[in-house]
Amino acid sequence: MTAVLFDFSGTLFRIESTESWLRAVLYEAGLTLGERELAEAARGLEEAGALPGGAHPARIPDELAGLWENRDLSAEQHRAAYTGMSRRVRLPDPSLHDALYERHMTPAAWAPYADAADVLRTLRERGVGVGVVSNIGWDPRPVFRAHGLHAYVDTYVLSYEHGVRKPDPRLFAVACAALGAEPEDVVMVGDDRRADGGAAALGCGVHFVDHLPVAERPDALRPVLDLVGRRTR
Repeated sequence: MTAVLFDFSGTLFRIESTESWLRAVLYEAGLTLGERELAEAARGLEEAGALPGGAHPARIPDELAGLWENRDLSAEQHRAAYTGMSRRVRLPDPSLHDALYERHMTPAAWAPYADAADVLRTLRERGVGVGVVSNIGWDPRPVFRAHGLHAYVDTYVLSYEHGVRKPDPRLFAVACAALGAEPEDVVMVGDDRRADGGAAALGCGVHFVDHLPVAERPDALRPVLDLVGRRTR
């Protein structure tokens, strides 16, 4: 393998907990909730699947089903789907639902996995092309920049920018072309067996990691280094 594609959420980065997410937004708004109320609201938001990159919804309301299914195809649908889920939970101020959505796009809401920087740096030193392929409705480049990882990424292929989402092979094909690599020389690294596994249909290798809290997954990305060789750019 001479090029590597990585998923974003759950692979290179992990979103903060739902409680941390809610606490940060309440603090910015100058609002407070008792600990019991805050815990109940956070639990409701988690069950609703309102945090992008967080838990999947326990149930998708019929009126949001179509929007949810296509949420990664545009920025507008992504925002509407997640704020729609959030609004199923009562919060002390209606404006908090939009504030929560804005918060999840900030670098402070994300933490890179412990081995992400070292693995990406080593790939760069070996001359291996690196792409990020994500089902997403917003631009994660500022997150990579803030955490010092942007310099190691050669291309970003984001579903909302192409109107195509994983597991559609077309999204992986765009990334391979951007890296100048043949699919059979590329490995896709991700946490979603269905979405990221779609790269196999194009001929790419696939390596899966578990979507765990950062503290519980210190070195799951390192085996990728054994899969790739070196190339001259």
